[in-house]
Amino acid sequence: MPNTQSQSSGLLSAHTPDPDLVSRAALGDASAFTEIMRRHNRLLFRTARSILKNDAEAEDALQEAYLNAWRALKGFRSEATLSTWLVRIVVNESLGRLRRKTASVIPLDAAMNAIDSDIQASLSDDPEHHPDYAVMQTQMRQLLEARIDLLPEAFRTVFMLRAVEELSVEQISHALDIPEATVRTRFFRARSLLREGLASQMDIALNDTFAFDGARCDRIVAGVLDRANAEGLANPKTS
Repeated sequence: MPNTQSQSSGLLSAHTPDPDLVSRAALGDASAFTEIMRRHNRLLFRTARSILKNDAEAEDALQEAYLNAWRALKGFRSEATLSTWLVRIVVNESLGRLRRKTASVIPLDAAMNAIDSDIQASLSDDPEHHPDYAVMQTQMRQLLEARIDLLPEAFRTVFMLRAVEELSVEQISHALDIPEATVRTRFFRARSLLREGLASQMDIALNDTFAFDGARCDRIVAGVLDRANAEGLANPKTS
């Protein structure tokens, strides 16, 4: 979440280049590191959350990762982008927390090619055994009904008869008095429109996944600055 306000120690803004922020933060400029955090908070929180699967743990991991990054800023080299460097630090911190919680953790590279047995079991379990199944089914049904209602009438009727009622192409042709080829064309077109609509809604929903609101952003920044002040990372004049 970029901070659009200029900082008290110099002219810092959302447009200040990353190298300038890094140089100043490495010297203890808290306002520069605050801008770094606000600029990358959402990306890094979602990265930690994807590994730890818990909001509070992700926040804790992110704060620790920021402190590790601040300590290491003097050694940062611009061959990598700042965001990539920070993501790597957050990933390492999050994976380290998993290792401390469990006896063994599948290495990151191995996890890319193999599915954990617990994950495999959850994927293969009968979904009706999950407590949220009924709610999910209701929401999915409502979404599908809303998208079907948006189809053009000619397509909608064919889709309803073919996909929902499972009538044959021949039966629909006779019922609607249209050629079988037209039934097939309208059905395929209706299915295509539904997929496009659902994909569009999924893209919109993904942007809101694991929402990162202003309060969480402020809380993380404040927590890091408090610990940085206590540790002496921040120059008191810029805190």
